[in-house]
Amino acid sequence: MRLIIKIAFSLLILYSCDPAPKVIVSNTEKLADSTFDDHSYSNLKEIRTTHLDLELDVSFQNKTIYGVARHTMLNTGVDTAIFDTKGLKIQKITIGEKNNERETDFVIGNMDKDSVLGQPLLVSIDKKTTKINIYYQTTENSEALGWLDSNLTSSKTKPFLFTQGQAILTRTWIPLQDSPSNRITYTSTVKVPQDLMAVMSARNVKTPNNNGIYKFEMTKAIPSYLISLAVGELDYHAFSKNSGVYCEPELMKACEKEFDDIPKMIAAAERLYGKYQWEQYDILVLPYSFPFGGMENPMLTFVNPTVITGDKSLVSVVAHELAHSWSGNLVTNRTWNDFWLNEGFTVYFEERIMEEIYGKEVSDILASIEFYDLQNELRIINKSRFPEDSRLFLELNKRNPDDGMTAIAYVKGAFFLKTLEQKVGRIKFDQFINAYFKKFQFQTINSSTFISFLENKLLTPNKIKFNHKEWIYKEGLPKNCIEIRSNRLDRMKDLALNYSKGIDVFLPKVKYRYVKIKGKRKKRKFIEKINRNDFIVQEWQTFIHALPKQFSKKKLKQLDKYFSFKTCGNSEIMTDWFVLGIRNNYTELNPEIEKFLSKVGRRKYILPIYEALKINESTSEFAKKIFKKNSGNYHAVSRNSITELLAN
Repeated sequence: MRLIIKIAFSLLILYSCDPAPKVIVSNTEKLADSTFDDHSYSNLKEIRTTHLDLELDVSFQNKTIYGVARHTMLNTGVDTAIFDTKGLKIQKITIGEKNNERETDFVIGNMDKDSVLGQPLLVSIDKKTTKINIYYQTTENSEALGWLDSNLTSSKTKPFLFTQGQAILTRTWIPLQDSPSNRITYTSTVKVPQDLMAVMSARNVKTPNNNGIYKFEMTKAIPSYLISLAVGELDYHAFSKNSGVYCEPELMKACEKEFDDIPKMIAAAERLYGKYQWEQYDILVLPYSFPFGGMENPMLTFVNPTVITGDKSLVSVVAHELAHSWSGNLVTNRTWNDFWLNEGFTVYFEERIMEEIYGKEVSDILASIEFYDLQNELRIINKSRFPEDSRLFLELNKRNPDDGMTAIAYVKGAFFLKTLEQKVGRIKFDQFINAYFKKFQFQTINSSTFISFLENKLLTPNKIKFNHKEWIYKEGLPKNCIEIRSNRLDRMKDLALNYSKGIDVFLPKVKYRYVKIKGKRKKRKFIEKINRNDFIVQEWQTFIHALPKQFSKKKLKQLDKYFSFKTCGNSEIMTDWFVLGIRNNYTELNPEIEKFLSKVGRRKYILPIYEALKINESTSEFAKKIFKKNSGNYHAVSRNSITELLAN
């Protein structure tokens, strides 16, 4: 889908992105690739951005950002700079320092065949040009933007805006060279309504001001997908001198309790793999429409409120995003074909943090649940059009990079590292990982670079043979994959097996005990029963997973009577329960399913529910009805996935 275009600028016709020009000048022609990134048009080998200055005016009334993107470029002596855009209106482009600019010619190429990459923006420059200023505005086709009306926020009185750039959506709200291979610093001036506050993946203020103008600075070079913005009614609470939480005021009390272990997480991470290098680690709890559990935007992790459970059972999401401060943000995958280098390392690191704070038993439970997800993903991929997607290194040319964001990158990647650790020993492995982060900090790397470093720094010096290339380049799961067992999860599997055989293991039991009352022993009756809070979320997930796929409605209804899974408030349990219920025509769940899909926009939860609903003709129409009603509440990442699912 990559297209590099050569233009005779004397014949250019200027276009605004509406979103796609109908006419392109006749002498536009394909050239040989000038970039190694399958998902960017940018001619990064010839000219690249080193620093970006943004001037942004956020209009909730028009649901539009009006912006100027001022690029400071490293130019090797070319007369054309190519940027990535999608869903933007380009108003004019100038070259030169601010207030000393002159307009220049530009052309917007055709949309790529599958409308994934967007359009190349080609700018006519001098061979010595280092300053390019792009004046633009976003449109309804700017997919990174989540514009939320007040009814979708906690206050119900204030609107909200957030961005989601990964993998290649930053180009839909900023015209730039949208490749993870190019790291840049940035500053930004953002104007928002005076009753709202703006925050970005940069240095932030802790309280709102009176004029609605906020200034930001990111002094460490980051890839473009990590540039992020959020605007809403926000409060801040500090956990330590370098950590805290932003959220809507209504959520603050719950956030203070749920996330107060963040300083411990930072300390644990630093003990493992070196000093945290991003000054501040804050999290921002977004509204429910956010499509992911978390996003590792540097200095300001974005988090979905589904993480707030009241018992810290899902704080591993925060540990994961914190771990990205090393794997992903510090050392970045060069292209989206190497996505496992970001996520495999991060899942491994996340579980090491959880082990440090909560113990190995909890870490093993998390790994076991993830391995269950991996096995499901492997079965699905094996039957798909692309069975090769079960490799760690992928070839996603002419495909959406989101196709590579599966449990393969996350969990197979983590189990590769766990298996390697078991082979070489934890002490040597930790020394290797520390050396890896130090060697490649603030750089981008690919799989071959990692392999070379692994062989030279760990395997060869220690005379260790390991099938690392099989893990990275071959499909499926190698036979030497480490096995992780949990006695607590095995117990839940036994409970599910006995219950499915007709043994009511949860039936309350009457017990009698002797107690002392005023010095006398008296016999008293007690009811002994298992409560939902007796087990953590992951244990209940294991129980639900272990139940037969075909199960009686009567038993499902009985379990709901015991434990109220359908209204428990924990999205992990509710999603698994809804899917099982849908498969078994447990229609009593339908009102709760509709409520859930109307509130939550996190793709991990809503996509499996829509998939289950789609299977049967009777529930397929129910799914389409819910989606039609709520699609506008979902971010484009979730909305596009469900649209594709229901269309097939």
